[in-house]
Amino acid sequence: MAAVRICVCGDEGTGKSSLITSLVKDVFVTAKIQPTLPQITIPPSLGTPENVTTTIVDTSALPQERVALNKEIRKSNVILLVYSDHYSYERAGLFWIPHFRSLGVNVPVVLCANKSDLATGSESAAQVVEDEMLPLMAEFKEMDSCIRTSAREHHNINEVFFLCQKAVTHPIAPLFDSKESALKPAAVSALKRVFYLCDRDQDGYLNDNEIHAFQMKCFGKPLGEDDLNNIKQTVSKISRDSVTEKGINQQGFLLLNRVFAEKGRHETVWIILRTFHYTDSLSLKDNFLHPKFDIPPFSSAELSPSGYRFFVDLFLLFDKDNDGGLSHSELCALFAPTPGLPALWADSSFPSSTVRNEANYITLQGWLAQWSMTTFTSPTTTLAYLAYLGFEHPDPRSTTTTALQLTKARKRRKRPGRVERNVLHAYILGGPSAGKSALLDSFLARPFSPTYHPTIKPRTAVNSVELLGGKQCYLILEELGELEPAILENRAKLDACDILVYTYDSSDPDSFSHISDLRAKHPHLDDLPALYVALKADRDKTTQRAEVQPEDYTSGLSMSKPLHVSVTWESISELFVRIAEVAVWPSTGFPKSEEEVGDRTNLYIALGAVVCAGAAFVAIWRRVGKE
Repeated sequence: MAAVRICVCGDEGTGKSSLITSLVKDVFVTAKIQPTLPQITIPPSLGTPENVTTTIVDTSALPQERVALNKEIRKSNVILLVYSDHYSYERAGLFWIPHFRSLGVNVPVVLCANKSDLATGSESAAQVVEDEMLPLMAEFKEMDSCIRTSAREHHNINEVFFLCQKAVTHPIAPLFDSKESALKPAAVSALKRVFYLCDRDQDGYLNDNEIHAFQMKCFGKPLGEDDLNNIKQTVSKISRDSVTEKGINQQGFLLLNRVFAEKGRHETVWIILRTFHYTDSLSLKDNFLHPKFDIPPFSSAELSPSGYRFFVDLFLLFDKDNDGGLSHSELCALFAPTPGLPALWADSSFPSSTVRNEANYITLQGWLAQWSMTTFTSPTTTLAYLAYLGFEHPDPRSTTTTALQLTKARKRRKRPGRVERNVLHAYILGGPSAGKSALLDSFLARPFSPTYHPTIKPRTAVNSVELLGGKQCYLILEELGELEPAILENRAKLDACDILVYTYDSSDPDSFSHISDLRAKHPHLDDLPALYVALKADRDKTTQRAEVQPEDYTSGLSMSKPLHVSVTWESISELFVRIAEVAVWPSTGFPKSEEEVGDRTNLYIALGAVVCAGAAFVAIWRRVGKE
C-alpha cells in the first residue's frame, strides 16, 4: 500500500471540516473556517500505520457540488462518513451508503458520530454505539468500524483518522464476517498454514517455546510470562479443550485470532499474515512463491545441500511411526499447507515413479529422488512448494532460491570430460514389448511381471545410483510411450536429455529394426550420447530381421556392442550405473564415422613413427658422444 486517500463525506453542518482542522491544528478552531477545505497530505514520517502517505479530502453535500463529490468518492480508498444528529444519522443509511453503491465503489466506510460534546447526559457512548452504530454496521457490509468524536473537545480526532488508515492498511473485510461473527474461510485457511509452520514438532500444539518463537518472528519482541498466561486464559474461557499442558491447539489459535478481529485488533492478525507473506487478498505473494530464478542455456537446476537438508528433515518429522516410509495419511499431513501434491507428480503417477517400501510407502530415498526430479524438470514447482512448506534460510534477506543451485553449462558433449551434474535424464527408446516398462520397474526394485501392458502416456522412474568411486547421483529414466515421435522432434526436450538408451528384445527378431528405423528417421539423434541395450537376455537370442545385426550395427558406428541384460538378473543394477556413467562422461556415448576412425589410426601411426625416429636420433647422438 503506497498511499491512503480518505474522502470525508456527510451532510452539511456535521462538522467534517472541523474534524480535519482539529487534526491539523491539534486544537479546535473557533474562528469561522471555509465551507470546504483544500486537501491535505500527511507524510509517512508522522507515524502513520505501515508508513504510508495519507491524503484527506474534504467534500460538500450541496447539490451543485455533486459532480466534485462523486469524483472524490471514486478516487478514494476509504470513506469517513460523518453524522452529528438523528437526521444526519438516518441519512447515512437512507442516502449515503446507497449513493456510494450507485457509484460502483467498494471501499471501507468508517462511521463517525461527531459532536459528542452536544449529547445529553443520558446518552452514554456505549448506548450510542449499540443503538445507532451497530445496526448500521450489521446492515451494510461496507461499514468497517465506528467511533464517536468531538472536534470541540478534541476527542478521538487522531483516532478517527487512524481508523481510516487502518481500514485500508489492515482491512477487516477479508478476515472477519461480522454477521456470522466468525473468521472467513480464506483467513482460516491462511491461519491454519501459519499454525502448521509454527508447530515445529508437529504434535498439534504450540508449546511455550513455539509461541515465543512465533512472537519474535511476527512482532520482534519477546512475550512476557504474564502475557502468555493471559492469552491462554482468554482461549481457555472460550474453549477449555483448546489449551492443555502441551500448549494451544489449532482451534485455540483460530479462536484467539477471532477475538482479535472481533475486538477491533485485526491489525494484529494482519501483522501475523503479512509476516508469513500473505497479500490483502489472503493469497501468498507471487514473488514469494515464484522468486526470480533464471537458468542459463545448457544448465539445469538441482537442490543445494540446504535444500536436501530441508526435505530430509521434513520426511523425518512426518514419519511419525518411524517405519522409514510416508503413508497416505502422513503425506496428507505433510502437504496440508499446500494446494496438494504437485500437478507434476500426478502426471508422473506418484508414488509409483519412485522408490517405495514393502507397504508401498515412499521411502526417504524415493522422497529425495522425487524432489530431485521435480527440481530438474520444473524448478518453479520446487520453489513454490519450498515456500508453502516453510523453507527458511538463516539469512532473512535470502529467498527460497538458496535451496537450489545451478549446474555448470553443458555445451560440447563430444569433448572428453565430465558433466558436472548430480541429476541425469535418460530417454528409454525401443519398439513395443521391448521390455522398457520392465526395465523401469527393475530400476525401482519392483518385482518382474510377465504380463504385457503397452505404455500410452510417458512414464518416468527416478532413483539414486552410486557411480564408481562412491559418488551418488539421481537418474531419471523416461519411457516416452505414444509421444515418442513428437518428443524426438522437440529440440528443447532433447537438449534437456543427457543420454538416449536404445533398447530391443534380443529374443524378438523384429525388435531391433525399430532402432535402426528411428535413427534413420531422426538423424539429429546423433547429437546425443547413446547406449545400446539388448533386453530379455535370459531368453534364447535370435537373429534380427534387419539389414545389419545389432553387433555389426554398433561396430559400424565404432561404439560398444549392445549390453545383453535381463531384468530377472541381479546384475541389472550394473546397467543403471553404466547409463549414469555415459551420461556423466558423454563423449563415451557418441558414434564415430569411419573417416574419423581412419584419421585417428593414421594419426597414431604418424605419432609412432615420430617417436621411433626421435628414439633413433637420441641413440645415435649418445654413441657419437662416447666416441
